Amino acid sequence: MLKIIVLVPLILSLLWFGYLKTNGYTLSQGKQGFTYILVLSSVIALFYTLMLFLTH
Repeated sequence: MLKIIVLVPLILSLLWFGYLKTNGYTLSQGKQGFTYILVLSSVIALFYTLMLFLTH
């Protein structure tokens, strides 16, 4: 379970980085996208953690 929680933001960040480089954007221009990825990944991790404790 921990592997999935760690891999989701890592894979999404790599995809976003690739998108930025492919389209000629800088990292500072794509900073908001990385913020969205971290927030979304945190929500997913909290949901799975909550479900683990509720159903255990």
